[in-house]
Amino acid sequence: MSESAKQTLELETPMIRRRDRREDVEMDITPMIDITFLLLIFFIVCSTPDQNSSFELAEAKHGRGVSEDSSVFITISAESADPAPVYLGDGTNGESLPEDQDKQNDLIREAVEKGRLEFKENVLIKADRNVAYRDVARVIKVVSRVEGAKIHLAVLEAD
Repeated sequence: MSESAKQTLELETPMIRRRDRREDVEMDITPMIDITFLLLIFFIVCSTPDQNSSFELAEAKHGRGVSEDSSVFITISAESADPAPVYLGDGTNGESLPEDQDKQNDLIREAVEKGRLEFKENVLIKADRNVAYRDVARVIKVVSRVEGAKIHLAVLEAD
């Protein structure tokens, strides 16, 4: 075969090009990141924190005491587990509120509003050390709806 025939044959035959192997080395990790974030969101939404856990609070080093004359007292006891009994007054010798939370909330709000009319701007919420925070938070939420009430918290030490 002559040289010109070889060149003609090479031009007519399609060239098979080898794939560059470097193109396959890079991998798209976007779907993997999407799945990771979806799993993270799933576990955050489905997890429930332990609401009964307790932790030690440091004693107050600064601050002023609250006058009894200018305060409305609400005591939350740890006598029973769920829901914690609430008393209007200092200690468990005050007026015990019914277990129905709606009635309890109404009575707390009324007592704080009555105290505001008697120029008692402070509301001192006293809770036993073993009371769950959700019970204290519920009382705080009710008291905070009364305009002008200053909320103070106290922890009753075990005897």
